[in-house]
Amino acid sequence: MLAAIIVFPCGVLRADGPATAPSTQVVQDNVTVDDRSQANIKGALKYLAAHQKPNGSWAMGNNNEHPIAFTSYALIAFLATGNLPDEGEYGRNVSRGVQYIVDAQRSDGYFNGSIAGQYMYGHGIATIVLSEVYGQSQDPKLKPKIEAAVKLIIAAQSPTMGGWRYQPHPADADISVTVLQLVALRAAKNSGIDVPQITIDKGAKFVKNCYDAKSGGFCYVPHAQPGFARTAAATYSLQVCGLYDDPMAATGAEYLRSRIVAGTERSGGSYITYGYFYAAPALYMVGGDTWKDSYLALARKLNDSVKREGDICY
Repeated sequence: MLAAIIVFPCGVLRADGPATAPSTQVVQDNVTVDDRSQANIKGALKYLAAHQKPNGSWAMGNNNEHPIAFTSYALIAFLATGNLPDEGEYGRNVSRGVQYIVDAQRSDGYFNGSIAGQYMYGHGIATIVLSEVYGQSQDPKLKPKIEAAVKLIIAAQSPTMGGWRYQPHPADADISVTVLQLVALRAAKNSGIDVPQITIDKGAKFVKNCYDAKSGGFCYVPHAQPGFARTAAATYSLQVCGLYDDPMAATGAEYLRSRIVAGTERSGGSYITYGYFYAAPALYMVGGDTWKDSYLALARKLNDSVKREGDICY
């Protein structure tokens, strides 16, 4: 249901400002969030709130894996529906979650909640969350935390490829880790944090190097196999970097739209929630029939997959 929460309200990070405020009625181009979707959004938020741990975190499964990443993604769901620390129906949940992330930051700026979470994935999404919260609240306690996180991202960029990899030091690169760092840098910059443009430009160049001209999609690394989730992440990252009119972003969006409408987005790969997470804002920013067709198909699929226990959805 996390994907559903992101898709339906669709707060979107742009290159020219912070996340757009989510709409609870009209999303864009007469695409509406219907009553069924609204009920499922509310039920999913209740599910997340009920499963927050006493320390403010969320984690995967009984092994409590990847708490930084899961806490950050849960917080994005709450932020996308208008909640801020101590503001909104779930303001207290957001406040506790943000504090967990802040407390997990190491002295070198790295967000590291556990041994199992030692990946730049978690660092990137945590930086995005704090940047979004700071951009809306201007809480002065968050600024040095974001600055330290950005400094680590800059230092971890591959000097030869321009992207990022799993660990917080310069090595090779892949599309999934790179996209999170690019979106994190853009979110930080939008919130007022100093970010070198050259770092963003080099990262965007790596993303474009992963483009597959034959399919119009994007690959995990250059010259590999394109896929839905990879294309969704890459397309959104190019838009976030300001490349809205780039031909690769346009063909990437069509790659996503055609597969969502045809129902073939799950073929040839997995990580479908990850794919929906990026496809929704990417297609939203394209707008028009591209967004309308995609939204209606996504809403139907997500609503049909909901499980309910009373007023809680998961």
